[in-house]
Amino acid sequence: MTTHRNRTPPPPPDPDSGPDAARGTGPHASPSSDPGTAPGSGAGADPGPGAGADPGPGAGTGTDTGTKATCAPPPTALTSSPFDSDTFTSATFVQVGRGPALSLTVVWTLTRAGMLLLLLRDSLGVGGVGREVYVLYQHWYRQFGHGTFPVNDVTWQYPPGAGLVIMSPGALPWLTYFQAFVALTLLADAAVTLALARADSRRVTHGAWVWVCGLPLLLHIPLARYDVQVTALAVLALLALTSRTPAVPRLGGMLGGVLAGLGALVKVWPVLALIGTPRGRTTRDAWIAAAATAATLLATLALFFSHSLGFLRQQGSRGVQIESLGGTALALAQWAGAWPGTAQYRYGAFEYVGPYVSSVGRLALLLTVLAFVWVLVWRLRARTWTEATPLDAALAAVLLFTVTSRVISPQYMIWLLGLAAVCLTSRRTVMRPVALMLLPAAGLSSLAYPVLYDEVVAGSLPGVAVMVVRNGLLLACALLAARRLWTSTTRPEPPPPASQPRE
Repeated sequence: MTTHRNRTPPPPPDPDSGPDAARGTGPHASPSSDPGTAPGSGAGADPGPGAGADPGPGAGTGTDTGTKATCAPPPTALTSSPFDSDTFTSATFVQVGRGPALSLTVVWTLTRAGMLLLLLRDSLGVGGVGREVYVLYQHWYRQFGHGTFPVNDVTWQYPPGAGLVIMSPGALPWLTYFQAFVALTLLADAAVTLALARADSRRVTHGAWVWVCGLPLLLHIPLARYDVQVTALAVLALLALTSRTPAVPRLGGMLGGVLAGLGALVKVWPVLALIGTPRGRTTRDAWIAAAATAATLLATLALFFSHSLGFLRQQGSRGVQIESLGGTALALAQWAGAWPGTAQYRYGAFEYVGPYVSSVGRLALLLTVLAFVWVLVWRLRARTWTEATPLDAALAAVLLFTVTSRVISPQYMIWLLGLAAVCLTSRRTVMRPVALMLLPAAGLSSLAYPVLYDEVVAGSLPGVAVMVVRNGLLLACALLAARRLWTSTTRPEPPPPASQPRE
């Protein structure tokens, strides 16, 4: 059984004698001047970056003769939130044996069993969530078996790397296509959970808990879409980029680039995992590895399959989906009687048709371009990088491109939950409020589809209200993430406080 110092602390030692006085660690010793070492961190706590450094001036008498300290230092300032404090570590809680890991495993098992049950029944709301797999994906799978990407298929709107995910159930021939796809999705889900837990193993695993508890808010949708696999590539890429590998310092950047390159060829957005890498060798290694990986995979797929770039035609023809931000504006106008358009099933989803729809679509594309320009300007203006900056930048960028999209399907929330979970593996992240706001947005997404999807399509008051609140939350998350990323990185860090002279 493992215990920590803040479970039942022993009585304080006599400040006038004993080994604590000689070492300068008793109650009258002042904290280290290194900002990475939190006051009060001791055995069982996570030693900050300054662990083992010279305590500096004012850290007690520090003499070999046990001379007592002459005066007590002033109390340290409190942080605004316990989650922002370096002392908020796994030592803040009582841990018994493998309790946290066991709890995470149990919750993951129970929630995924519930998601599986919902998928097997598949009758919630409009139902038919699983048809995406056993009808559409399996249809594409058969076409890949003939050596070609889907031709003249308006529902095929994905980069060629997505074909690898669609073909992957063939690696489990003893299962049906549907069973194999769900099994591989659960395997990717478990890999993300394990990676997040390991990345945060020295503290309470906030990131792993956000992922484990946040994904079921989308009900059984994650098991019937390939976005969990895509999110796994982005999450692993970010963790590799921010990993501390002193033996092979360049390995993390190259591995992160390879994973981001694979993800980009599967669903484009994972390349944004590289947007916040610090300037220098890490960025060069990551982007070169990503470009080489994407180019190699694209050439390989083009060699063995025909029509590998046919998705570009279908993607460019998409309109304004009813779940997008622009679609919500049209739905409000329709509900108020100010717009005569309707919703029709086109390109694999319900989209609005009628006057001004094309203008709304062009406005969405313009906002996407502006979001891209903002990301580039931020990159040029950023001056301060921390271990959390690549994680925060990835979440902020994906949020900006999500809210300006013409689609915003419920499975987009899988991406955002994964990136939010990665951010919370670092104590330096500035995205904690954004991560918390994404949880109700995920719940509202599954309420919109499949629970109330008929109401959303019809443009009734309940459907419009759900979409207004969900998309309002996403817009607030995007603006807040952009603001917090900008303010935390474009301002130079203040100089460290001058050390106090010794008494």
